Amino acid sequence: MFPSILIVDDEPSILNSLSGILSDEGFDVITSSNGYDALKIIEAESPDLVLLDIWMPGMDGIETLKEIKKNNPNIQVIMITGHGTIETAVLSTKLGAYDFIEKPLSIDKVIVSINNALNFRRLEEENKYLKKKSFDKYSINGRSQAICELKKQVELVAPKDTGILIKGENGTGKELVARTIHNFGPRADYAFIDVPCAAIPEELVESELLGHEKGAFPGATNRKRGKFELANNGTIFLDEIGDMSLKNQGKILRLLQEKKFQRIGGNRILNINVRVIASTNKDIEKEIEKGNFREDLFYRLNVFPIEVPPLRSRLDDIPILVDSFLNEFARLSHSKKKAITKEALDLFMCYMWPGNVRELKNLVERLVIMAQGETIDASVIPFPYNPYLTEEKEAVEMDLFSLDYLKEAKKIFENKIKKKLFS
Repeated sequence: MFPSILIVDDEPSILNSLSGILSDEGFDVITSSNGYDALKIIEAESPDLVLLDIWMPGMDGIETLKEIKKNNPNIQVIMITGHGTIETAVLSTKLGAYDFIEKPLSIDKVIVSINNALNFRRLEEENKYLKKKSFDKYSINGRSQAICELKKQVELVAPKDTGILIKGENGTGKELVARTIHNFGPRADYAFIDVPCAAIPEELVESELLGHEKGAFPGATNRKRGKFELANNGTIFLDEIGDMSLKNQGKILRLLQEKKFQRIGGNRILNINVRVIASTNKDIEKEIEKGNFREDLFYRLNVFPIEVPPLRSRLDDIPILVDSFLNEFARLSHSKKKAITKEALDLFMCYMWPGNVRELKNLVERLVIMAQGETIDASVIPFPYNPYLTEEKEAVEMDLFSLDYLKEAKKIFENKIKKKLFS
């Protein structure tokens, strides 16, 4: 399929010559002699690119450009004129024109400009596609009341560019929330840099955060840009900030206060402009009381606190989460998506998930591998997610009437009742 180009000019000679040349170059060409007809053609044909003359009777090129960009912002427009001025060129660019070419036209220049504009449009579309994939990957799944409240908080704070402290147990999806906030925030076009505070060795924290120059210390064979420098104009995510030592907490606080730093071994002062999102699985207020966390850093980070609920408080979301994981694993393995039975899901709904969403995802991946057919049923679900697998063994080995095994007898009895309910 060849790219389509609409040529808009009130000079018949320009229309004829350009349409002939561009047709020979392999483009599908449409022509129009005025702005009004051009807008109707755009509505009906949706061309990939418009070559638009500025000086035309009636609706001139500038007004036509405004209308095109208002209703069809993805269409690339190249302005052509025989009476060009710097002011007109600047105005056209501000209104969204890709390029500005003066008459008499150089055919080579026109073709180069067209190809560049079409490549730019393709890159824009690829970027939108990749961003959509990123949004889909880092979207918060679920319809429970707890998740609806979380989504409201994210929608409220994401556009504000304020600091955020995300609290929640391990495996609840704190990083997912942070990435969602970044994707829907004012810095979405810049980097999201994850700093795993608990995983960085104490002696390497400063180098990881600030970077270093070549030769700054033994082993520094190359210059390294730090996490804050990489995140400039974007978002830095301080994951599990509660596990960072007091000494390194002080370095973070100084960075956030001064908004400038020097690489280790360097003399150049670098300014930073980042949005800071931190997370923790600890009760920071209690950590402050114990002397394990700086109170001044807490208040700087805790501008907008967000609590991510554990999976046990949003069990109604399990079917939605399982379905999304099955879709993901099918896509990654280039295979058909597996189904899951209601009985299997019922077992999931009775488990308390101490490892939260991460544990559920890991289990689903395991079951996708274990299930031989196209359906995951209760028979492949292991203990402790399926307590009935050990029921017969326990029933034989234990005397249900023995006071020494009262708890075990009660558990077996409860499992029998559940099994009847599920059957």
